[in-house]
Amino acid sequence: MSNEEWKLCKNNFRPKRMLKRQFLLQEGDVCRELTFVEKGALCSYSVDSKGNQHVLRFAFDGWWIADLQSFFTGHPSTLNIEVLEDSELLMLDRQNHEKLLEKISGYERYHRIILQNAYVALQQRVENALGLTAEEKYARLLEHNPEFMNRVPLNLVASYLGVSPETLSRVRSNFKG
Repeated sequence: MSNEEWKLCKNNFRPKRMLKRQFLLQEGDVCRELTFVEKGALCSYSVDSKGNQHVLRFAFDGWWIADLQSFFTGHPSTLNIEVLEDSELLMLDRQNHEKLLEKISGYERYHRIILQNAYVALQQRVENALGLTAEEKYARLLEHNPEFMNRVPLNLVASYLGVSPETLSRVRSNFKG
């Protein structure tokens, strides 16, 4: 987007500050806004019937986060989105999102590219989960997202990788990346 288009877009966002450990979204609520992280870190996860957390994704400075299934369908969310560090967010509701898609071609293109990249990342994450060892998953995580280890608690990193905290500890101690 051009700077002018971004200025027009930004007027449709609502700024929001959140503190560490607050919930942006809780399971059972409908996701009514897309969230752009200006500064901070958030995590989306589900909780199974045994109370175990399953981390789906993280969002850091310059990233987006939402439960898109809930946002686009209006159904209750199956996810929680928790703030991992004090954050400054920009919130965009569905009505303003649709208005921007219609009126600003740069936003429509930007949003399409974001969704394409998210789909590719999701497919890669599934392939990694099914075909890589714990060591390979950890190496790829560090390669693509080195900030994880400085900004995310290790138990959440382990959940994201689909390994136990003990396995992550072993992998980290043997890692020579």
